[in-house]
Amino acid sequence: MTMADGATPRVRDFYNAFPYPPDPLQDGPPPGYNWRWCYATAYSHCTGQAPDPHPRQPLNILDAGCGSGVSSDYLVHLNPDARVTALDISSKALAVARERLRRSGGEQHIRFQCISLLEAPSLGRFQLINSVGVLHHMADPAAGLAALARALADGGILHLFLYADGGRWEIHRTQQALGLLGVQADGAGVRFARQLIARLPEHNSIRQRHQRRWNLDTVDDAAFADMYLHPQETSYTLEKLFRLVEGCGLKFLGFSNPRIWRLNTLLQGEALERARALPDRQQWQLIEALNTDISHFEFFLGKPPLPTHTWNCDEDLLAATAQRNPCLWGWPGARLLDPDLQPMDLDQEEVNLLKAIDAAPSQPLQSLVDAAGDRSQRRLGEQVRALWRRRLVLLCPTPN
Repeated sequence: MTMADGATPRVRDFYNAFPYPPDPLQDGPPPGYNWRWCYATAYSHCTGQAPDPHPRQPLNILDAGCGSGVSSDYLVHLNPDARVTALDISSKALAVARERLRRSGGEQHIRFQCISLLEAPSLGRFQLINSVGVLHHMADPAAGLAALARALADGGILHLFLYADGGRWEIHRTQQALGLLGVQADGAGVRFARQLIARLPEHNSIRQRHQRRWNLDTVDDAAFADMYLHPQETSYTLEKLFRLVEGCGLKFLGFSNPRIWRLNTLLQGEALERARALPDRQQWQLIEALNTDISHFEFFLGKPPLPTHTWNCDEDLLAATAQRNPCLWGWPGARLLDPDLQPMDLDQEEVNLLKAIDAAPSQPLQSLVDAAGDRSQRRLGEQVRALWRRRLVLLCPTPN
């Protein structure tokens, strides 16, 4: 029996009319990268260590709610040894996804399924599940999360993206107004909605917010419709989000956009000192209260058992193997974009160390003491640890 969420017919019809995301098709691999879709970097972000380089089972990845295949394309190309499965309820979106993967050269490494996310457990168990912008379009997001939890392998990680209530107030008001006016999710509805926003008074906050923040994101009609005319949507506060997560058997592993959740981006002085004394969750709630631009939550959950490695012990560190983070733009060179595409400058000693790591990715770091010149074990440990903290290298402990 085919399983379906209560909102499936409406959501399926919507995405058949507006396949999303509307990114153009192109020949060849996708441009750049997204480290959240690279299993090695995502796993290291969540646990502190790289995954086992010699796993017993092949790496299985699920893109749960793949839409037009943008995320699937990255998952295939950033994980060349993985078996990727992509599911979606929209046949029209999947047709675009298949063509995208054909043109990018990734079609041999992926299988597509036109089924509900609720059926994910029937497809097997996955070490990485990506489900971006999906649960909040279900009538019962908790049931969707429970299905993903069952499909996640022991020790696996799940990446989610859900709407945040506080940073979408103008979208919610526009949606309400369009609903009252009986605007439909079709081409005529998109044209009407665009005109409505454009003809609001110049001082109107909804118009100003759209022009300042969302205008470029909604140039394509599919993107505009997804934002303002979607038939099923739920948004979350942090409190509501953690209620959703509790009871699913998964552990919260942290946000995948950690810069947003740093207190010193908003506070200073006494306020910062007081905030740092709060438990983590209350710190995040404080940031949520003060940052009115948080329009979504993106985060990782994991299924135990999962390691936690801090690399405080030099002996463990020097016995580990290292690899350069594959999600660095501009390597080899001293001026890089880090995994979050932020500018980063390296000194020559750091460049030389990364090159030495590149040349011996399967060798214990101890072997680099002499290869790196006059660097002592202690100095090597300090430098590698600094590179790890900046997410420039991934570290894998020596097997017991």
